[in-house]
Amino acid sequence: MRILVLRALGLGDLLTAVPALRGLRAAFPRAEITLAAPGWLADAVSRIEVVDALLPTAELAPIDFHRPDLAVNLHGRGPQSVERLLATQPRRLITYADGRWDERVTALAWPAEQHEVLRWCHLLQRHGIHCDPDDFRLAPPGERTGRIVVHPGASTGARRWPAERYAEVARALGPEVVITAGPGEEDLARRVGPNVVAGTLADLMDLVGTARLVVCGDTGVAHVATAYRTPSVLLFGPVPPALWGPRRGPHRVLWHGTTGDTFADVPDPGLLRITVEEVLDAAGGVLCESESSAPATSA
Repeated sequence: MRILVLRALGLGDLLTAVPALRGLRAAFPRAEITLAAPGWLADAVSRIEVVDALLPTAELAPIDFHRPDLAVNLHGRGPQSVERLLATQPRRLITYADGRWDERVTALAWPAEQHEVLRWCHLLQRHGIHCDPDDFRLAPPGERTGRIVVHPGASTGARRWPAERYAEVARALGPEVVITAGPGEEDLARRVGPNVVAGTLADLMDLVGTARLVVCGDTGVAHVATAYRTPSVLLFGPVPPALWGPRRGPHRVLWHGTTGDTFADVPDPGLLRITVEEVLDAAGGVLCESESSAPATSA
C-alpha cells in the first residue's frame, strides 16, 4: 500500500503533525508512507522515524507522485491543497474541506478553534485511524549540556519580540548563552549577542535537544524544545498558546491574552507587553520545576 501525505510547511508545522503521522504508521505498518514537504526538513523528517520517503515539495506546488492508494491532507482545508492531491490520482483522499468533491474524497468540516496537534489527530480518528495526541516526543540527540539557547527569529514580524529585549535576557542569563539563527537571520542574531550559531537544521535540533534552557517566540524552535523535553520559556503573540503552544512541559508560556494578525510586519502589541523581567522570572521557574502536564501562562 502506498500512502501520500501532504504537509508542505515549516518545522513547527511538521512537528505538530508527528502524532498524526505516527497514527498512520501504526494503522498501516506495512505501507510505504511518502511525505510531501520541503526538502530542507529532511533531517527532522528522519527523526520522526515513521516516514519511508520525503518528496521535496514547496507549499502548494505540484506533487510529483502518481496513484497513491491513500492520500492524506495534513496541509490545510483546500481548495488548493485538495486539488494538488487529487492531481496525483489517489484511490482515496482524507482531508478537511468545504463544499463537494468527487467520490474519492472523504472530508470533514474545518475545526477553527482547535490545537494544531488535535486538529490532525481528529481528522484521522474520524476516519478510523487511532492517534495519540501525546505521542510527539523525539529520541534525545545526546546528553544535556549547560548551554542556554536564545532564538530571536520568527517567520513573521508579528511574532518577533524586539532584539534589544532578547539581548537583555541573554546578558542576564550569562556566558552559557548561545544565539541561534535561521536562514537570513544572522544579522538579527548578532544584534542579540556575539555567540551566534547558524548551522544546519541538524545542528540546530541537536543544540536545542541537548540545551539546559531555550528562550524563543512562537516558532519552530519552540516545537523542537517541546519534542525534546528541553525546558523552555516561550513568548506568545498574536496566536494564543491554546492553538499552537506546548501541550506538556517542562515549559513556561508567556502570553497577555490578546490576539492579532500573525502575518503583520511589526511585533504584535500583546507580544510587546511581555517584559524582560517576566522572561527572566519564567526562566528561573522552569529550571526549578519538574515536568508539568500544563504550561503556566501569564495574562
